[in-house]
Amino acid sequence: MRIDAHHHFWRYTPAEYDWIDDAMASIRRDFLPADLAPEIAAANIDAVISVQARQTLAETEALLEHAAAHPWILGAVGWIPLIDPAVGDLLDRLAVNPALKGVRHVLQAEPDPYMDRRDFNAGLAQLPARNLAYDILIVHHQLPAAIRLVDRHPNQVFVLDHIAKPPIRSGELRPWARDLADLAHRPNVFCKLSGVVTEADYATWNYEQILPYLEAALAAFTPARLMFGSDWPVCRVATTYLGWVRTVERFAATLSVAERQALFHDAAARAYRLT
Repeated sequence: MRIDAHHHFWRYTPAEYDWIDDAMASIRRDFLPADLAPEIAAANIDAVISVQARQTLAETEALLEHAAAHPWILGAVGWIPLIDPAVGDLLDRLAVNPALKGVRHVLQAEPDPYMDRRDFNAGLAQLPARNLAYDILIVHHQLPAAIRLVDRHPNQVFVLDHIAKPPIRSGELRPWARDLADLAHRPNVFCKLSGVVTEADYATWNYEQILPYLEAALAAFTPARLMFGSDWPVCRVATTYLGWVRTVERFAATLSVAERQALFHDAAARAYRLT
């Protein structure tokens, strides 16, 4: 089985998806399971993990409904208001659904001190008892703050999204690669090989340009803690679903069979406790 550990569904509205700017106008429409099913079939992907794209409980519940209706959706990483004093009750209500595999907040839109907030950390501390992972969505310059966050929660499984969005357009590797390797020293952190081409120029990126970033992520996390993700439909502004799968397959061609199995299945299965 091959797993896509990161994609989104949405019913598009300009107000709720205002982050989709004019350069991304091609994805200003609905994307639902019926749209994704033929994409994964063509790419020989067997199953997916759905990830929140807007910060509402209604979307979390909608993702869980999609998972109940489609066996190839193995679970969801939803949004839950971790700073809410009643977050424990919300978690109890939602985590009874085995399709809820993790939680995510859009930290890339927050100032770095948000990760130091007492209420945010108190909410996050309630996830391990419910076997929920936490997806870290940040931009490269937020890696030091993310390291501090991870160090407060040694028993929490973390999954870093989009290799922390490195500055590919400028061609810089440091300090991103150094900070990424530092974060990877924490054995409870996994990383998604996703969202890479959308950090490059949508129209002019090429394999050679992104290769150093793929190599740095692999060196930091090894295939055991690095997982494939498409970031569909966002990836469509720079490539096709199949195009990104083929790019990662090209990168993984020199890995062993066991390492490719880890990249396309085992890491995600471990991080999200898939059965």
